[in-house]
Amino acid sequence: MSFQKPKGTQDLLPGTVEKWQALEDKARDICRRFNYKEIRTPIFEHTELFQRGVGDTTDIVEKEMYTFTDKGNRSISLRPEGTAGAVRAYVENKLYGDPDMAKLFYIGPMFRYEQPQAGRYRQFHQFGIEAIGSEDPGIDAEVIAMGYLFYKELGLKNVRVEINSVGTPACRQAYREALQAFFAPVKDKLSKESQSRFDRNPMRILDSKQDQAYCEGAPSILDFLDEECRTHFAKVQQHLTAMGIEFVVNPRMVRGLDYYTHTAFEYKAEGIGSIDTISGGGRYNGLVSQIGGEDKPGVGFGIGLERVLLILDTQQVELPAAKPLDVFLVSLGEQADDELTRLLFELRSEGLLAEKDYQGRKIKGQMKAADRLQARYVAILGDDELARGEIQLKDMAGREQTNIPLADVTAILKDKLN
Repeated sequence: MSFQKPKGTQDLLPGTVEKWQALEDKARDICRRFNYKEIRTPIFEHTELFQRGVGDTTDIVEKEMYTFTDKGNRSISLRPEGTAGAVRAYVENKLYGDPDMAKLFYIGPMFRYEQPQAGRYRQFHQFGIEAIGSEDPGIDAEVIAMGYLFYKELGLKNVRVEINSVGTPACRQAYREALQAFFAPVKDKLSKESQSRFDRNPMRILDSKQDQAYCEGAPSILDFLDEECRTHFAKVQQHLTAMGIEFVVNPRMVRGLDYYTHTAFEYKAEGIGSIDTISGGGRYNGLVSQIGGEDKPGVGFGIGLERVLLILDTQQVELPAAKPLDVFLVSLGEQADDELTRLLFELRSEGLLAEKDYQGRKIKGQMKAADRLQARYVAILGDDELARGEIQLKDMAGREQTNIPLADVTAILKDKLN
């Protein structure tokens, strides 16, 4: 019987996984510079966490969660996004007790049951950050800047930042009523999905690609903001301008999660078909209290790494490949092979990337293996050289070959490689 991976998943194999490591290294480097600390939460949580945190009118909760009942008759869901779990950990572990705000980041798998397509999987991976504990619009701009810098330093071209303010729940109530009044005459013409959202969350109608023709002339959320929201949004724009980050205000932007307040933002780029949004985020001032903590404000983003890799490939941006070998050890003779076992461990202990043959191949086969592994040097040891205390060292780039003392090979290689 043969087995295949489940639909919507992928195997990350050597030769590809190095690209993932490059993305993760860049994410960690940027977080280090911005003083964000890593957090690792369970990949499954109690289902109620996502219902309360993400919102029961979202597509994620309504359609896409992997939910099951465990042996204790508890409803458990694989995490569909990272913010709810990070905020739950913030509350449960009383991180709000620290005098400084919590600046957290995570990298890991998420799960959504949706139709797989380019850059979208049922098990996917996110890099996300959460800044909890400050209402300062400067932290909104900092979060936006981090995502922008991540893309820029990876080499993505033509990344655009779009921002909006979705106000507070009080602002949105008046806007909600205005939207319902606007869409009421065409309600029967809207898609079934938008009709279901008419009463529960009419803002999401603006996000429906099927119904864009009916959205022309719809009221703008910006006209319903109170003075506090307008001031906050203006300050975010001032901070972004000060950092030299270009942006566009998009009053139609509606993020797919219910917990956003004030600032919402998206990053966009060409090269992934009709979908140009590559990630986004926003402020969530009421989420911490919804999950049972003190009323602490927060802001964050989530970046899907599969989508990043797809657009990097489309734009032909090369990520670092697997590092070539420093040295490949070739043995000629049983005694020489025994000595190379010792030498191989010594080289690795000294930090060198080293390998030897374990398949009993002749010298020609061993040299081919060294070529395939792109070894910078090959060290060849036969029983005769061993008796003389020497080893042949071959530079694979210059093809120069010299005999050097066996006892000095590690020091000589380290010097040459440096």
